[in-house]
Amino acid sequence: MLEPDAAQMCNPERLAPWMDQHVPEAGNGPIQATILTGGATNIVMRIERGGIPVVLRRPPLTPRPDSAKVLSREARVLSALNGTGVPAPRFYAACETQDVIGAPFYLMENIVGWLALGEKTLPDAFKPAEIRRQMPFALIGGIARLSTIDYKAVGLEGFGKPDGFLERQVDRWLHQHASYAESEGYGYRPLPHKDEVVSWLRANTPAMPRAGIIHGDYGWPNALMAPDLPVRLAAMIDWELSTIGDPLIDLGWLMYSVPSERSAVEPPKLFQDPAYPKREELVDHYAAVSGRPVAHLTYYMILAQFKLAMLLERHYARGLNGRLPRDKGEEMGALVLELLRSAAEMGREHDGQPIKMRT
Repeated sequence: MLEPDAAQMCNPERLAPWMDQHVPEAGNGPIQATILTGGATNIVMRIERGGIPVVLRRPPLTPRPDSAKVLSREARVLSALNGTGVPAPRFYAACETQDVIGAPFYLMENIVGWLALGEKTLPDAFKPAEIRRQMPFALIGGIARLSTIDYKAVGLEGFGKPDGFLERQVDRWLHQHASYAESEGYGYRPLPHKDEVVSWLRANTPAMPRAGIIHGDYGWPNALMAPDLPVRLAAMIDWELSTIGDPLIDLGWLMYSVPSERSAVEPPKLFQDPAYPKREELVDHYAAVSGRPVAHLTYYMILAQFKLAMLLERHYARGLNGRLPRDKGEEMGALVLELLRSAAEMGREHDGQPIKMRT
């Protein structure tokens, strides 16, 4: 049986013959479709024919202007990663026109797994502290393995612009913040530490190491863990922000919120667990798996917090204009301030200056 909305989203009468031609390994017969997630960015559906599930990803019914381009990029990177050993869903096929289901789409492997989004999401087998401790190593292993891939060899030359990648980052996210004036009617608000963080990043931009594939939004919400022990990463998902640049961007995105044995800065409390290893252990694991030296980590962690702060300020603006519940907007607004505080303190500590700890 098809859910009412699912039929509208996948047009089973036209999708079935397309799958017969392009993905015969996905079975045959009537389509059973279930919407897994649906939002402003993409809709994800499970498609089954003869009991063989695949996943369909398509834009929403009211797509963004860049939806087709983003979807095409996702399909391209997943196709390139087939057979590389990177834990990602196997890519099957894509349709870049609207002729089949009324929108571009692609099909990929259905991965069985779970998202580690806090203690309440843990299966019973994963609750012991010694098991939980292993999970961040599996998480880090995904981007470490990704960073070893020669992007040119897998057909991703031209997928991004690695030259000047780090030098563009501050202006990229300042522009993002400025865009909310038009898109959200945002009148701005004082953001303590923002200018300090911007100045620090501009003054401390390192030379970029060997370019590689970046996931762009990697963390627990986009990491499917295998459902049984031993602990292992089943798949990295949601590749819509992937590009070519400095792979240490992904590492900084993961590490800024992990407590450190050597730093007095109290990081924002995001997905922390007392059983998790310290930052230093995880960085060593990344270096061992990737074969990449990890230098200038403070820069990448500060950049990650600045980027996230500029992105989340949109939610604060949407809370003010009524497009998001006000309490949710205020929650995100408070996190923006916390991220900028932590980023500024990391910069001061790096420079040997006193930091102001929270009371």
